[in-house]
Amino acid sequence: MATTKKTTSARGSSARGSSTKKAAPKAAPVAAARRPVQTSAPEVSRVRFTPPPEAKASAKNFRVIAIILWVLAIAAEAAAIVLLVKGETSFDPPIPFMTWLIALIVIDLVLVVIGSLLWKKANHLDPASERDKVKFFLQTQLGVIVAVIAFLPLLILILTNKDLDEKQKALLGVVAGAALVIAGIFGIDFNPLSAEQYSQQVEQLVNSNTVYWTPAGGKFHYYEDCSHVNMSRDAGGVISSGTVEDAAAVNLTSLCLTCKKRAEKYAEEKGIDLTPAPAY
Repeated sequence: MATTKKTTSARGSSARGSSTKKAAPKAAPVAAARRPVQTSAPEVSRVRFTPPPEAKASAKNFRVIAIILWVLAIAAEAAAIVLLVKGETSFDPPIPFMTWLIALIVIDLVLVVIGSLLWKKANHLDPASERDKVKFFLQTQLGVIVAVIAFLPLLILILTNKDLDEKQKALLGVVAGAALVIAGIFGIDFNPLSAEQYSQQVEQLVNSNTVYWTPAGGKFHYYEDCSHVNMSRDAGGVISSGTVEDAAAVNLTSLCLTCKKRAEKYAEEKGIDLTPAPAY
């Protein structure tokens, strides 16, 4: 049954007024754009998000590159640790000890950050499942774990090193500490997406049969925040909602082109196969 926000739309009123004389037209073929409305109790979603082959291949490449960068970052950390252990006076001829240490910390930071960004991008292309909580956490937050590995041992060694004077220890401690914080921030995925969340989005797109329309509009909309719906709302218009069949009952049998393009773009990005093909 259609629902109307604020008050009943003029189009809806005229349709109901004439219902005693003329039966509401049957749903147009556009109803095929979404699957039939369930008449029984809703079942558990059987739609499962599967990344398209291109997305899986890109995610694999990103993860391989990220791992290589992280290995190089840890190698830079190891080189800095070797310099610290040997001490500034052990090199003959002398080397710019502090410059080398700071340079290695910066290189370490750059490699960790780029690796974390690529890893998070891969996780959004090919998300992990939440069924295994530990595995999901490790996969989505691996960047921050690597950040800790790449900087915390070095920071501890700097702060406990007896061969550094106070000025050197303070400078290196600040640089290494800041690098740890920056790498940790870039490594954290503040909004990790799971395969189950993508599946819910797929289910909503494929199976949802709720559409929206405006009093003066000639088409119905998939999205309540469609720009055309918002313009009518801003102008004080009443936004009605219901099934595709409800929209057809008030002579709205055509889908908004903006909503159509938005749905197709979303389906393409997420690797969703909308079958049967929409008939607009």
